[in-house]
Amino acid sequence: MNATATATLTAADRCDRCGAQAYVRVMLPAGGELLFCAHHYTANAEALTSQAVTVIDETHRID
Repeated sequence: MNATATATLTAADRCDRCGAQAYVRVMLPAGGELLFCAHHYTANAEALTSQAVTVIDETHRID
């Protein structure tokens, strides 16, 4: 896994689990991506990071 910056997530990007604003983008080996709010990423971080090609974590932007 490497953490590189790409396009910033916007308010239009929504968590695939609950629909809240997404702050984490997980890129998968097959080319897909998953978006997560901070809560759902934290709850699943261990499993996600072990499978991810890239994780873009923008939780520092949360006020």
